[in-house]
Amino acid sequence: MRIALLLAALLITGTPSDAKKKKTKSSASPTFTYYMLTLSWAPDFCAHSNSKDPAECGPGRKIGFVVHGLWPQGDTSRGPENCGGSPVAQSIVQTMLPYIPTASLVQHDWKTHGTCSGLSAADYFATVRKARDGVKIPDDFQSPAQSQALSPGQIESAFATANPAYPAQAFRTSCTSGALQEVRICFNKDLSPRACTSSAGECSTASMTVLPVK
Repeated sequence: MRIALLLAALLITGTPSDAKKKKTKSSASPTFTYYMLTLSWAPDFCAHSNSKDPAECGPGRKIGFVVHGLWPQGDTSRGPENCGGSPVAQSIVQTMLPYIPTASLVQHDWKTHGTCSGLSAADYFATVRKARDGVKIPDDFQSPAQSQALSPGQIESAFATANPAYPAQAFRTSCTSGALQEVRICFNKDLSPRACTSSAGECSTASMTVLPVK
C-alpha cells in the first residue's frame, strides 16, 4: 500500500529533479549574439510622427541623432524582445534624458529591448551610455542647416572615418520614404566594435535625403 501511494504521489508532483529543470529553463535569459546601437535621426522622426514630443521636436531644439536603443541582436534574425520586467525608475530616466530625449522612449527601450539583455535596468542603461559615448558623430551630421542627398555608403563611410577604431562594416543605415531614418552601430557584448550581420538591415536606396535640424 505504501509503495502504491508513493508512486501515485510521484506521478502527481514529479521528481525534485524535474521541478528543478523546469525552474531553470523558465528563468534562463534569452540568447543573442551582439548589440546594435540604434541612433535615430530626430528630424526624420519629427517630420513623420503623429505624436511629436516637444522635448525632441520642439522648435529650436536642434536635435540630430538620439539613442533609439541598444538592441540585443541575432546573427541572422532580430534578437529577443519584450522579455518582461518592471518600468524604469525615475532616477534612471532622468540620467538617460541627455541620450534619449523623452521618458516614454526610455521606458519603451527598456521594455522592448533592455529586458532581454540579461542586465538590470541600471546596468543596461549604463551600457547604453558607454556605447553611445564611444561613437563620434561626423561633423557633417552635428547640426546641418540644409538638406543633404547622400548614399547609404557615403553616410556609413563618414561614420567609419570619424571612428577609425571601428571596422567599416560596423555601421549600417536605415531609411524611410527616401530619407535617413537611423544609423546602426554593432558591438560585441563587451562593447568592442564589430561588423554588423544581415540582421542589422541596410537601406537599399541609391540616395537618401538627410533632413536638417530645426
